Parts: sequence; C-alpha cells; structure tokens
Amino acid sequence: MKKMVVCIKQIMDPEASSDSFEIDSDKKAVIPGPNVAQVISPFDEHALEAALRIKDAEGGKITVVSLGHNLRREVLKKALAMGADELILLEDEAFVGGDSWSTAFPLAMAMKKINEFDIIFCGRQSADWDRGQVGSGISDILGIPVVTLAKKIELQNGKALVERVITDGFELIEVSLPAVITVSNELGEARYPKLKGMMAAKKIDPVV
Repeated sequence: MKKMVVCIKQIMDPEASSDSFEIDSDKKAVIPGPNVAQVISPFDEHALEAALRIKDAEGGKITVVSLGHNLRREVLKKALAMGADELILLEDEAFVGGDSWSTAFPLAMAMKKINEFDIIFCGRQSADWDRGQVGSGISDILGIPVVTLAKKIELQNGKALVERVITDGFELIEVSLPAVITVSNELGEARYPKLKGMMAAKKIDPVV
C-alpha cells in the first residue's frame, strides 16, 4: 500500500475581484476585505488529485499537511471530502510571512515525524506568491529526489514514471521512491467532493 503525503496551502481566493482588497502602504501589505473567501490553492488541488488517482488505481493512504496561521478547518477539510485519509495542521503565528525556505523546513520536519511515505506531492507553485520553490526545498532538506511540473504519474516496480512538462512538450523521467513530485495543472481538473465524502470529512478531526 503506497503512503502519500500532499502539502496544501490555504490562500485568499485568487478569483476575488481586485476591489475586494486594500493596500496598506506602511506595512507594504495587501489587506483582504471581509468577504474574500479562503480556499485551497488550486495547484495544490492538482497535487491531491494526482495522489487520489494513484489511490484509485492501486490503493494507498493519503495524508494531507497544511502549514499556516488561522487555518480554517472547513476550508482544508475539502481535501478529506475529496478522498484524503488524514489532515495534519501545522499552525503557528510564526509561519506568517515566511519565505520558501522557512515554509519548506517545518514541512520537511513534519515528513520526518510522519516517517513512512513513498511520495510527497506539492503543487507546482502556490496561487498567491507563485514561487514554486517549496517542493524542491523539502526534497533538499530530506535528501530525496524531486521531479517538478508533473502532468502524469505512474508507479512501476517501486519507482515512479513521470511525464514532466517542459517548454516544447514533455519529458519522461523515472525516479526512485521516496521522492517529491510537484504537480502541474496539465494533469487535469481536480475532482469535486461528493456528498458521501463531505459527510465523512465532518467526522474526521484534523491532527494539530
């Protein structure tokens, strides 16, 4: 049974209109209005979908990990409703405003505590800052390989066969497990939670 971890980030809805935000010039910060919804970064939903497709085909366990402050359970439980098995929240005010490395490090330490995993999935980038560095940072800290911009993943003989997006098409890469794989939107749309999944998610308490 494959054990997979998916990193997800809670962000302000990227589809919110620009007039829903204010600029604090002194703090050099964007202040969202009270009606701006919090959502899971869409790229991270693609990462979860990649894990779910492997679970559908071969079975397995999916643990979702989210890092931040003022995390909203009702938002992040969408991952459970989609089909993940466990939700771990790393929540502290110290995580506010961190860069890619200060985000990757506690996530990597969480992976060490989880201990057993075959694949760590991340979105290709977050839909708010668009840096695309956290997945590679996690792989560097843990000392395991990383494949970025995956559009398709298959498991064969204890390895992952990954189609990776490049400028003029894609390339095929075989990687030993455990590994970090960042998933691109070329994977295809993430599934919508079904009623059965939403009801089940209500009964699962996040691990904090």
